[in-house]
Amino acid sequence: QVQLVESGGGLVQAGGSLRLSCVSSGSIFVINAMGWYRQAPGKQRELVAGISRGGRTNYDDSVKGRFTISRDNAKNTVYLQMNSLSPEDTAVYYCNAKIQRFSGAAENDYWGQGTQVTVSS
Repeated sequence: QVQLVESGGGLVQAGGSLRLSCVSSGSIFVINAMGWYRQAPGKQRELVAGISRGGRTNYDDSVKGRFTISRDNAKNTVYLQMNSLSPEDTAVYYCNAKIQRFSGAAENDYWGQGTQVTVSS
């Protein structure tokens, strides 16, 4: 079994900051790409930021310059530092990891349970 557990969400005023964390645990051989997605009410889930195992990052245009994704491979953890938050960032944020459970196994997608981020104006 593999579990992804997120933490760090909450309520913050516009202009504030939050840091999300996501720890992967269980039967894991290697974690390849990791990412953060978000889903606002009535909208589709969208990619916010992604990071390869080697540290290459990509961001949605709406968060460039404000959000930073990072990871600690030794801890199987990915982070999302969110600065200059605006009400438009309000959503449930989900962690995603592409994991091989065994050597030679296929890579599968795993998701966290989601953490609510609410930004008040």
